[in-house]
Amino acid sequence: MRRLSLSAQRGASVTSIMFFVIAFAVAIKLFIAIVPAQIGDYQLNKVLSAQLADANANKESPKQFTERVNKQLAINANYDAKAEALFVFTSKTPGQLAIKKQYSKTNNFFGNIDIVSRFEGEITPKGSTD
Repeated sequence: MRRLSLSAQRGASVTSIMFFVIAFAVAIKLFIAIVPAQIGDYQLNKVLSAQLADANANKESPKQFTERVNKQLAINANYDAKAEALFVFTSKTPGQLAIKKQYSKTNNFFGNIDIVSRFEGEITPKGSTD
């Protein structure tokens, strides 16, 4: 009879297969929780940049710009976001408005564990060379 040794085994053990399945499930869950927030931030950057360029071209006040952004967010069906919670003004001079994005997005991972994505950065008007 032939003796089986550890070096003669081929394939994966049940434990390693289960570990792989669990690791794969966690990776998919992380992907599902993180990627939509990143895509939403990218879209928000585009909206804010375009709205900022239009507001500066029209020499709008900070209040008019905020109303403009709130209307655009309503059009984009982003009902839970308000402009006041997404950014702060670094310059309130009409025609030279400047904003800095500061907000966070919380997604439930599982149970009572959440993933918090924080987004910060200067927003430059669309078409500017800054």
